[in-house]
Amino acid sequence: MGRRFRRRQGLSRRDFLRTSATAALSAGLLGACESNGPGTGAGPAPAPGAPGPSKRFAHGVASGDPQADRVMLWTRITPDASSGASIPVEVVVYADAGLNQRVQSYSGTATAARDYTVKIDATGLAPATSYYYQFRALGEDSMIGRTRTLPQGPTEHLRIGVASCSSLAHGYFHAYRFLAQRADLDVVLHLGDYIYEYGNDEYGSVRQYEPAAEIISLDDYRTRHAQYKRDVDLQELHRQHPVIAIWDDHESTDNSRRDSANNHTEGEEGVWAERKGFAQQAYDEWMPIRYPEPGNVNRIWRRFAMGDLADLTLLDTRLFDRDDEIECGNPAPVPLCPEATFADPERKLIGPEQMAFLQDALANPTGQWKLIGQQVMMGQLKFTPLPANDQTGIQDVFFNADQWDGYPGERKQILDFLQQNSIDDAVVLTGDIHTSWAMDLTQDPDNLLAYNPLTGSGSRAVEFVCTSVTSPGLEEILPPTGTLPESVNLIRAVNPHMRYVEGTRRGYMLLDLTPEAIVSEWWYVSDVTQAEGASEEFAAGYRVATGSNTVPQLPESGPTAPKDNPPPLAPGTPAAEDPDAA
Repeated sequence: MGRRFRRRQGLSRRDFLRTSATAALSAGLLGACESNGPGTGAGPAPAPGAPGPSKRFAHGVASGDPQADRVMLWTRITPDASSGASIPVEVVVYADAGLNQRVQSYSGTATAARDYTVKIDATGLAPATSYYYQFRALGEDSMIGRTRTLPQGPTEHLRIGVASCSSLAHGYFHAYRFLAQRADLDVVLHLGDYIYEYGNDEYGSVRQYEPAAEIISLDDYRTRHAQYKRDVDLQELHRQHPVIAIWDDHESTDNSRRDSANNHTEGEEGVWAERKGFAQQAYDEWMPIRYPEPGNVNRIWRRFAMGDLADLTLLDTRLFDRDDEIECGNPAPVPLCPEATFADPERKLIGPEQMAFLQDALANPTGQWKLIGQQVMMGQLKFTPLPANDQTGIQDVFFNADQWDGYPGERKQILDFLQQNSIDDAVVLTGDIHTSWAMDLTQDPDNLLAYNPLTGSGSRAVEFVCTSVTSPGLEEILPPTGTLPESVNLIRAVNPHMRYVEGTRRGYMLLDLTPEAIVSEWWYVSDVTQAEGASEEFAAGYRVATGSNTVPQLPESGPTAPKDNPPPLAPGTPAAEDPDAA
């Protein structure tokens, strides 16, 4: 496929999907999975009305990191060529979509040092309230944006969209557009791989990148973010909803870690610490995020209170304190690894500082549901022909060091903490892997004395894994006519804690939270390689009852109902280039 590989430790995402499919096909395990039923559209289209903005706001507007009384507002001003001058910016917040009920105004400055991006913390707002906003700079107005603050106190219902992994080279961002059209969402959670670092035709060729080569310098990373922000569907997502985002690896480079990365050649591509810093700086500039320690781009992990219904804790499993992966002992294409290969309890994925932060959030929540947003699959994914336990002497066999399987000591530490402190309603939300999964989380899914896979008794938490917006899953390497319809049952037989597995479809997740249950729905879009004519459908939804800590064996029969009378979407359309014109 033309992609360059600079192998260090571990598997790249594409290597993982290829080797997993190779292993599974040889065992008759993996194949295309059927959806569980048709669905309806995502809601009404944005209302027409406002005129398009000028070229000054070519990268749209965005909001993010909402709290009960504030939200970050973002835009980028396109300056006059080579001016270098600072640009005063104002943003006005309104209570209505018609911009008649002015709430507050805020001012900021766009500077060359920040690539003319502007982030303003709009404070003094009311909780659980939708607002509309518009920037003004150099005598011109932006498109109208819409945002929403988080609830405070008693909260009966939340709706959260979840997305990850948007490779521009692999197609069009239909999933973002359908999420944008859902007027009843409280927030959208983006779990990473918001951009990709590759050059043209290295990994996908549907659309071409800016710059054309792999991004390495600060200017490169800024240019790639700018290209993404001109995509009309991504602009519309940001224009209609606040986004809580955290990076995965491709915001810097493939399989990036604290001290190294797979897709980085030291010397030829500079010094890793500097390149990582460039990626972090550009992410900070171009994303509507708020760091918990101002100026400290290394600490992106943070926490959000969503009334008494939910807490959201975000973890960085990539850049902060991750040790290099351990290579499996036997060679590709199927590098199957006995469990003992990864057994060193001292190896770190998140590290002690983040671990203490997470444990404090779990032990001292302000909300009932304890959501953990992070990047790589936490649940065990093994290919063991027979149940592995101490009595048989058979070891579990894994093959992906680039997930919590490669760092089992810290995973066990989290699950033990939940068990020892009798903590219920923990839900792990994961991206990264370009496929869809729902599963129970337990220290050892093969230990029938501690976990019953039929009832879920002994499960400590649940995990929902979101597929990608465009990045390819197993469909890239499966035979085009081979569906292997028995694959899901076989995967679940080997991994008894898994309830839902789908490996070939693109889309997003929708979370519906109430005091009684959390429901995770998987929605899939049609062909992402075509710019027009996209549709979406509901595929599956799993309802986890409060206090149960287990995903049921069977899915729900249909999607959850939207909220009644949601605030209207922001009027007008984003002024952006054709998405494939860049």
